[in-house]
Amino acid sequence: MINRELIRIKAVQLTYAFFQNKGNNIDAAEKELLFSLTKSYHLYKVLLLLIVNISRMARKRYDVIKAKSDREGNEPPTRKFAFNRFAAQLAENRTLLEYVEEAGDVWTDKQEFVKSLFLQIEKSEPYREYVESEADDYETDREIWRKLYRLFVQTNDAVGEALEEVSLYWNDDKDVVDTFVLKTIKRFDPANGAEQPLLPEYDDEQDRDYACQLFKAAIVNADQYQQYMTEASRNWDFSRLAYMDVVIMQLAIAEMLTFPNIPVSVTINEFVELAKLYSTPRSGGYINGMLDTIARHLINIGVLAKTMPERKTKKNTNNKTNTEQ
Repeated sequence: MINRELIRIKAVQLTYAFFQNKGNNIDAAEKELLFSLTKSYHLYKVLLLLIVNISRMARKRYDVIKAKSDREGNEPPTRKFAFNRFAAQLAENRTLLEYVEEAGDVWTDKQEFVKSLFLQIEKSEPYREYVESEADDYETDREIWRKLYRLFVQTNDAVGEALEEVSLYWNDDKDVVDTFVLKTIKRFDPANGAEQPLLPEYDDEQDRDYACQLFKAAIVNADQYQQYMTEASRNWDFSRLAYMDVVIMQLAIAEMLTFPNIPVSVTINEFVELAKLYSTPRSGGYINGMLDTIARHLINIGVLAKTMPERKTKKNTNNKTNTEQ
C-alpha cells in the first residue's frame, strides 16, 4: 500500500522537521520516518473499519425498526443495507480482525460520529436508489460502498477531523490512503471469504529501502546539494526562499542522484506537486524551473548520468531563435 507518492510526502515532512529541530539524531529520524509510514498503513485499516462500524450501526437500526414493526404489525424495514454482503465479508476479514485484536478499533469511542455518518448516508439519494433497486447481488452491494465511501468519507472533512483526534500522524495521509481503500473495495471477491487479502504494507519491499535512502541522502548531503543549487542558479538569492522550498529541492536532487532508474521528469513532476501542497502559492512554478536548471547543470558537470530532452526554442520579435530559460 505504501507507495512512493506517500513516501515522498513523509520524507518532505520529516526532513523539514529534522532541520528545524537542530541536534536531531539521523538514526532516530529514520526510525521516525518508518514509524510514520507504518501509521499510514494503520490508517488504511482504520478507514476500512469505518465501513464495518457504519454497517453495524445500520444493523442496530434495522433491529430496532424491525422489532417495532413486528409489535405494530407494520411492513418490516428493508434488510438490504444492514445485511450488505460486502460489508459483512469485510467485518469477518481475518487480517482486519487481527489488527483490531492488536490495536483496537478507534471507532468504538466515536459511535455518535459513526451514527451521524450513517444517518447522512441513509438520507442520501444513492442509498435510496440502492435499497429500492431490484438488483440484489454481491457486486451491487460492493459497488454501493465504493460510491458511498467517495461521497461520505473521502470528501468529508469531519472524518479527517475525527482521525486527527486519534493521531497527528494522519493529518496529511488521508487523501492518499482513501485511494487505497477504494482500490481494496473494488478487489474484494466473495469467493475469498474471510481470507480476502488486504493490500500489503509496502507495494514493493524495495520501497522501504527507497524511503531510507532518499531521506538519508537529503540530510547527509544537504550542504553539497545546496551548493549545486547555487552553482546552477547564480542569480537566485536563496536567503529569500521559503525554507520548505529548499527542503523539497534537496529531496528532489537526492532522488535524481541516488536512484538511476527514476527519470528526471518523474522526479521533477512529483516534487513540484509537493511544493504546491506544502509551500507558497508560487513555489510550484519556481521549483519546476529551478529543478530543470539544476538537473541540466548536474548532467553538464558529469554528476548526474541521466538524459533530458533539449529545451524548446522560441523566436523573438526580431526572428532570432532563443533558448527558453
